[in-house]
Amino acid sequence: MDNAVRPTPAENDPLWWRSAVIYQVYVRSFADGNGDGTGDLAGVRSRLPYLRDLGVDAIWFTPWYASPLADGGYDVSDYRAIHPDFGTLREAELLVQEALELGIRTIVDVVPNHVSEEHAWFRAALAAGPGSPERERFWFHDGLGQDGAGIPTHWVSPFAGETWTRTTNPDGTPGEWYLHLFTPQQPDLNWNHPDVRREHEDILKFWFDRGVAGVRIDSAALLIKDPELAEVPEQPGPGEHPTQDRDELHDVYRAWRAVADSYPGTRVLVGEIWLPEIDRFVQYLRPDEMHTAFNFDFLSRPWDAAELRASIDLTLGAHAPVGAPSTWVLSNHDVTRPVTRYGREDSSFAFLKKRFGVPSDAELGTRRARAAALLTAALPGSLYIYQGDELGLPEVDVPLDRIQDPMHFRSAGIDPGRDGCRVPLPWSGTEPPYGFSAPDGQGATAAPWLPQPSAFADLTVEHQAADPGSMLSLYRAALAVRRAEPGLGDGAFEWLDLGPGVLAFRRPGGFLSITNFGAEPVELPASAELVLSSAALADGGLPRDSTAWLREQPGD
Repeated sequence: MDNAVRPTPAENDPLWWRSAVIYQVYVRSFADGNGDGTGDLAGVRSRLPYLRDLGVDAIWFTPWYASPLADGGYDVSDYRAIHPDFGTLREAELLVQEALELGIRTIVDVVPNHVSEEHAWFRAALAAGPGSPERERFWFHDGLGQDGAGIPTHWVSPFAGETWTRTTNPDGTPGEWYLHLFTPQQPDLNWNHPDVRREHEDILKFWFDRGVAGVRIDSAALLIKDPELAEVPEQPGPGEHPTQDRDELHDVYRAWRAVADSYPGTRVLVGEIWLPEIDRFVQYLRPDEMHTAFNFDFLSRPWDAAELRASIDLTLGAHAPVGAPSTWVLSNHDVTRPVTRYGREDSSFAFLKKRFGVPSDAELGTRRARAAALLTAALPGSLYIYQGDELGLPEVDVPLDRIQDPMHFRSAGIDPGRDGCRVPLPWSGTEPPYGFSAPDGQGATAAPWLPQPSAFADLTVEHQAADPGSMLSLYRAALAVRRAEPGLGDGAFEWLDLGPGVLAFRRPGGFLSITNFGAEPVELPASAELVLSSAALADGGLPRDSTAWLREQPGD
């Protein structure tokens, strides 16, 4: 099927999200349209035909709003303005329209747990002082002890370090403390305050009015805190954690769903929910709450048949009672890229395990990443692709003096941070900036905001588009098959037993996916037609760390 000929999505297609292929754009690193070294909306608009030809149904943008970029844009100072490095609100509106004309919907990121310290509300709260209505929108508290020098709680930050920062009064004396589960530049909002709830519902309307098809909700399980400031129990029961997965959260998302449902078509709510308890996770996916949530369990597992099968069973089983489709994702802007992760001795992922200098076998990792791409694309539900994974980009060792991620600094330099998966994409040429930046008015280009390695010369879009065996060619072929094959996307699923070390399953219409994790090649069904394979067959058998798609012939 020719991906270049695609209809504009119909507003009245209520189920588009259940099978969609959604491509994550990290704006700063996708494409630079004005030559200043930073990706922008002009760059994205110029590359929309690339995304059309790749075969995606929607684009999810990480925050593009006004922000001091203390945490890559997840510290928002104004949701109704675009960061000037990225462009203007008018450009964002044009991008949404132009993408839709190519058959691609847009999903924007919303960060409800916190705002930037430069947000008008927080500046007003600091100026107003203790006991003011302005401070009630946040978590300002006196410290412990006679002089108030003790932090109000010992809650742990996902970024390491303290979760409270003390203010200074106008007279120079120490003041109240304020809560920030992430960096001090990201003060947490008080979701018990009606202004906070009303403002975020208005933000949803602002972007839905501009044609976006949905929102991705950052740190979606963290909004509500225990007003008693209880410490974290040693073994918290369901809903007992003071800062995450509080039962009151569901009222927030029911209100958001009502806003989304008031618009034509389906405006989706997609949650970033890191919870180990799958039964608590799927409560957010009940019919009157979110539409989908990211399935992080799958990407956290090692490259192992039993582990991945357990994750697939767990995910599909949990989603079935609430009628929500599963989502499948191999990485994002926070996670070590698959090519690097799958080439390590420990191929699982956990933030606390990220360290400098962990060796990785690039050839092994690439082979497994190719196999994983086909495996996930054949599973029932929707598929997310992080920019650059379709090029097989590795995690980059960013020089210490160029790292910007606060996770690195708040870990006292132990954690390499997330910049390694955020390096600007290579588009063309044989040296930096590899076509990432268009020349400015004087024909010059600035160095990319993060340095690109020399290895990118063989991984550019231009280079891979000419190679039928490249990662990009594999992704393009896989998404073309997925679009044309009625049995893929949301729908039925049946495991097949082809022996230990093999994950094999059937989708409707006799479509088969087989992944070999074992040491020896696996014999494929003789009567099935080969549709696509992540690696060349070995004497008709599927080699190790490879996936094949096949179609059963009538009468099989």
